[in-house]
Amino acid sequence: MDVTDFPDDLVQTQAAWNATYQALAAPRSRDTTALRRRLLRLSVRLWWHPYWETVPSVPAARSELRHLARTHGAVRAA
Repeated sequence: MDVTDFPDDLVQTQAAWNATYQALAAPRSRDTTALRRRLLRLSVRLWWHPYWETVPSVPAARSELRHLARTHGAVRAA
């Protein structure tokens, strides 16, 4: 799958989901209620994004999106 197929807002939402999940999983994280709510909102946005109606293999595309967001985040952090 070509990674340029993903809309920017979808990649940004997945990256935000990853960052929120990491913040929630961190030891002694603060304000876990807010983080859980944010994670839920981001999950809903990811799940119901209109892009998924245009892809032939949604599970493979979701996996590719997660991989892309992880590598994108690693590049930004470096």
